[in-house]
Amino acid sequence: METPPVKLKYPIAALVGALCLAGAGTTVAQEAAPAARRATAAIQAPKLLVVIAVDQLSADLFAEYRGRFRGGLARLATGVVFPSAYQAHGATETCPGHSTILTGSHPARTGVVANNYFDLSVARADKRVYCAEDETVPDTSSGSGKYAPSVKHLLVPTLGDLMKARDPQAQVVSVAGKDRAAIMMGGHRADETLWLAPTGLTSYRGKALSPTAERAATVIAAAINQPRGPLTLPAECAAQDIAIPLANGASVGTGRMARDAGDFRRFLASPEADGAVLATAAALRQARRMGQGSGTDLLIIGLSATDYVGHGTGTEGSEMCLQLAGLDRELGDFLARLDATGMNYAVVLTADHGGHDLPERNRQNAWPDAQRIDTALDPEALGNEVAEKLGLPQPLLHGEGGDYYLSKALTAAQRKAALAEILPRLRAHPQVEMVATRDELAAHPISRRAPDMWSVMDRLRASFHPDRSGDFIVALKPRVTPIAEPGVGYVATHGSVWDYDRRVPMIFWRKDLAGFEQPNAVMTVDIMPTLAALIGLPVDAGAIDGRCLDLVSGPDSSCQQ
Repeated sequence: METPPVKLKYPIAALVGALCLAGAGTTVAQEAAPAARRATAAIQAPKLLVVIAVDQLSADLFAEYRGRFRGGLARLATGVVFPSAYQAHGATETCPGHSTILTGSHPARTGVVANNYFDLSVARADKRVYCAEDETVPDTSSGSGKYAPSVKHLLVPTLGDLMKARDPQAQVVSVAGKDRAAIMMGGHRADETLWLAPTGLTSYRGKALSPTAERAATVIAAAINQPRGPLTLPAECAAQDIAIPLANGASVGTGRMARDAGDFRRFLASPEADGAVLATAAALRQARRMGQGSGTDLLIIGLSATDYVGHGTGTEGSEMCLQLAGLDRELGDFLARLDATGMNYAVVLTADHGGHDLPERNRQNAWPDAQRIDTALDPEALGNEVAEKLGLPQPLLHGEGGDYYLSKALTAAQRKAALAEILPRLRAHPQVEMVATRDELAAHPISRRAPDMWSVMDRLRASFHPDRSGDFIVALKPRVTPIAEPGVGYVATHGSVWDYDRRVPMIFWRKDLAGFEQPNAVMTVDIMPTLAALIGLPVDAGAIDGRCLDLVSGPDSSCQQ
């Protein structure tokens, strides 16, 4: 018996009704088009490009749930589907991943090497630099809520920047659950760059919200300040409703996403947050009449709830099942509203990175070797131990993720002695796959092969930037979770060089586009030149890492300009 569609209702649905006057609330069926008409439509410039990034939607999750989708994700999956695309680089974190999607470039070129890196030359005491901040602003730090959001660390233009350069009247709007998603995809010249906040929405550099964004913020804030009862678990999620006990005494796997009034963190970790972003995007598109002018506009949407759920409860529990069912429904409602306008629009959906489940559940589910990282690999702990042994100044090491930075206070001789002590220790550790120094990485060319053929060194090189990366980079072995102890909202993560973190779905959809499946490896850096070709925007192939993907099945090509 076929499983019925999952219908999940969230308070945030009122936002669409309050702000968007056109459209329906259910997915509109698409008419079949003759092959000749499909081919013709496929090479005509769309009036609106919609770029959707679903944070932590791995290729594994997409494959696992694909047969359950009934809404927007099911619709998009009738298009051109690359089920095994790659965030090809090794630093599979949110900021680097988002930086690739609309620049056509690996982090080695975008300069966005990690969510956080260390610049030991900055004037402030906090040497950690957040990827989407301006660390030169006085009285700021990289701590959450204490930094000045900025796009300054993105060293290359985005698709929106190039569209604006060609046509200043082109509209670019970026809305996301996270600031780094909105900023890295929105680029340097977006008309509006917005993300969720406890007050509903906030904007780039404190810019005043537009009237539509202000109304959206009011409705979202009201929703956040209302309690939410537990969601009903669909029957198709029952097999994943298994409690996984953690060392801290808590458990995950059986959650229903209930929350207290004002609990912003739990609001973010639910389909309610994605609904808020999609409804805001729909309202801004309508207010600005995007896609209804003489040129092409760009609407960018960053959906972050899947990532928050993955971090907080893992990828295989009831919580993720609820999240993906809700995401599917909310996307369906959003696409139906675009359909109601009758405009010619194109959609691409992908992810900034993948993710893997928490080790406690992996050990129950046929992977007994899944581990949490050894605290001996912590940069501060390792640095202090080596500094005491060699009589070197402290702090000796700074680091987060895989990048380790040596103190700038060291003499050349001290630096050599420190590396001679540290590198062998790390390379001998049973949880370490590889340690690559900055000299080794700088000498290694960026691979031009298909990303599924890349070595670990190739992956690390694509994330290396000489001005921002560490003195050496550590890659952990597969299924080693870089969280030593599970905490509230943080039990699982991503960021490794392995394919469960690198592989993501990549889908292109247009109403009259004949869909096909291409399982061969492509990359998220291919998105920008592919979309640029659709709108006849020239791109310097030597200035990017991606290539145009032909979306037309047949003798015609969408890559002709």
